[in-house]
Amino acid sequence: MITFYDFASTLPGITFNPNTWKTRYSLNYKQIPYKTEWLEKNSDIESVYKKMGIPPSAKKLDGSDLCTLPAIYDHSTNTGVSDSLAIAAYLDKTYPDRPTLLPAGTEALQAAFVDAFSSKLGSSFRLFLPTVLEILTPSSADSYIRSRPAVIGKPLLDTLPVGAERDTEWNNLKAGLSDIDGWYQKNGEGPFIMGDTPSFADFVVGGLLGFGNATANYIPEWKDVLEWNGGRWKKLGDALEKYSHVV
Repeated sequence: MITFYDFASTLPGITFNPNTWKTRYSLNYKQIPYKTEWLEKNSDIESVYKKMGIPPSAKKLDGSDLCTLPAIYDHSTNTGVSDSLAIAAYLDKTYPDRPTLLPAGTEALQAAFVDAFSSKLGSSFRLFLPTVLEILTPSSADSYIRSRPAVIGKPLLDTLPVGAERDTEWNNLKAGLSDIDGWYQKNGEGPFIMGDTPSFADFVVGGLLGFGNATANYIPEWKDVLEWNGGRWKKLGDALEKYSHVV
């Protein structure tokens, strides 16, 4: 049994974070038994890391360990892993008899896809920060606001786009997703980056789609996003729906 650590919110039993979505998709696709443990404040996450011996996968600007989610603890091997890509690699190695997340020979390309996807979206993720703050529990939102300067180097609320800057970020998101649509078009047929077979790269894109679909009531523009690029993103979200259940 695996314990999967996800962010708690005011949307009970719903994953909203794009990064934890990647791991939920991964676990469901590989059909590995797991249970979800919902965590709120950063202090709760840090306590779990320490208690379960989960190694941090990144550093803050001051050089200290960054403890964030997703993270898992595999009770069958007494192993803790953080970071969605590292978790995918661990799951493939430990459970090779189940569907593969990183097909042989694509590991480097999948890792490059993670970086390329993030680069294409750029700073447009800031569009969704007000929604994140609205759906987090009060203690989680306060913890998040206080912790982000150590990660991004400035107060979180100073990064929220308004007015013309917000319009620019929507245009940037549309342009980025159009480029990513071009990558998908090269596969010829099928909704996934490799055609008819999903892989971790699709779960990376699915992280954004899962977030948008979970919070659509807070983002009026989301229905338009799903129809961009000939409805590509709605079709992909629909194809990933079978791997989106929460346990």
